[in-house]
Amino acid sequence: MQRATLNFETLLEVTNALNSQRDIESLWRVIADQIQKVIPWDRAGITLYEPSTDSFRFYAVVTNLVTPALAHDSVIPRKGSAVGWVYDNRRLHIRGALQKEQVFLEDRYYVQEGLGRMINLPLLVREHCLGTLNIGSVQSGAPDPDDCKFLQQVATQIAYAIDHVLAYQQIKQLSEQLRRENEYLAEEVKASRNLRLVVGTSPAFTKVVDLVKAVAPTDTTVLLLGETGTGKEVLAQALHDLSFRSQKPFIRVNCAALPSGLIESELFGHERGAFTGAQLRRAGRFELAHTGTLFLDEIGEMPLETQAKLLRVLQDGMVDRIGGTQPVSVDVRLVAATNADLSTAIQQGTFRADLYYRLHIFPIALPPLRERREDIHLLAQHFLAQIGTKLKRPRLTFHPQSLVRLLTYNWPGNVRELQNVIERAVILSNSSQVTVDEMLLPPVQANSGLSTEQPENLGDLERHHIMEVLGRTKWRIYGDRGAAHLLGLNPETLRSRLRKLGIRRPASRSPEPSSLP
Repeated sequence: MQRATLNFETLLEVTNALNSQRDIESLWRVIADQIQKVIPWDRAGITLYEPSTDSFRFYAVVTNLVTPALAHDSVIPRKGSAVGWVYDNRRLHIRGALQKEQVFLEDRYYVQEGLGRMINLPLLVREHCLGTLNIGSVQSGAPDPDDCKFLQQVATQIAYAIDHVLAYQQIKQLSEQLRRENEYLAEEVKASRNLRLVVGTSPAFTKVVDLVKAVAPTDTTVLLLGETGTGKEVLAQALHDLSFRSQKPFIRVNCAALPSGLIESELFGHERGAFTGAQLRRAGRFELAHTGTLFLDEIGEMPLETQAKLLRVLQDGMVDRIGGTQPVSVDVRLVAATNADLSTAIQQGTFRADLYYRLHIFPIALPPLRERREDIHLLAQHFLAQIGTKLKRPRLTFHPQSLVRLLTYNWPGNVRELQNVIERAVILSNSSQVTVDEMLLPPVQANSGLSTEQPENLGDLERHHIMEVLGRTKWRIYGDRGAAHLLGLNPETLRSRLRKLGIRRPASRSPEPSSLP
């Protein structure tokens, strides 16, 4: 009875010590310490099976012997070994006369160490064997049956402890791998966003990029101005990505897309029961963007009443939920955008002057595509490569005459329209050479304030004519069939005109867009 109580207390102590471990090295140390409390022994150790080599490696080896033959990290093959037999048969094996008979591979090493008896026990977890517990003694003969029963209980606890630690380490490794993958993907997404923005080398666009670089690291409110399709949302995303808030939320709100009755709830949130259908408290976009960036697109369409509340948020940094009694503090960097003339809206009474001056701290005007014609070729090649990848049609090229059409069209829809036209052209093209037909470039409306597709300005007309001739001659300048001959110009005079008009030969492959640092 006293022996059973002692065994129970020892087993409980061993179990508690094993279950408190979270890494494999500390577990080996604890196992070695606890094994010494179990039964008298002269050598004890753990082996784990390694499927890749079909062998067992020794861990947590502790011994009273002066020169152990099998120490920590020693390897024993499964075939022909005692640990292999125990692993295959899932039951203990006892050899009580090692000095007289060596049955397995490792027995000769045990004899060299002076052992007379070895007990090998399987480390089982739900019929799955992880390895073995090995207890050796210089004494020979059969062990006490109660000792063997107790050792089996200890082996079970050790097996579960090893299984738990290995599982914990695997989860930890997978979590770390997932964290690294998320960081990598975040950088990829961020780089992708930047690439969409910075395709272009024209002076007008370079100035915009310089302004973005200057204001992005600050918390200054930015107002983006420009026609529809010039890339205001992409620019807002780049401002966020290049700021110190880049790891925080970037929240978009299209003020024109929200009904006037819901825009306040969307922006500022509401309390439960604030109005019919408000069954739960809801945080507004300002709260969601806390410590990050809030992008208010088409802010010129915001109702006057909402403009007054927005002004208070910008002044005080406090949001009043609809139906709430306590204001909520928010830390938000605001980027607004509009394609409307806010000065005219102020005169017409549809936009507050005080809000305009609060937003107009750092305005950035995005040039329309017709004012940055030097970038049309770069953008077209970039979109062609991008769309080709999306549609699994790599190595696409433009028909030369198609590039002429793209360069001379006035793009009322700007960059967005250019991208859409190229995507339609790729879909309709049956070969690797993409043709942009006239039907894909609808005539510009006469009341749009833009010139028609055929340029009326003398400089544009000259540029258009030269580009057409260069397209017909495949950019050959010299010779009887060259562009200079057809235009009635000296070749060097034509080259001078090309430089003056900023006309450059299209690249044969998709260019690498520059990126914001």
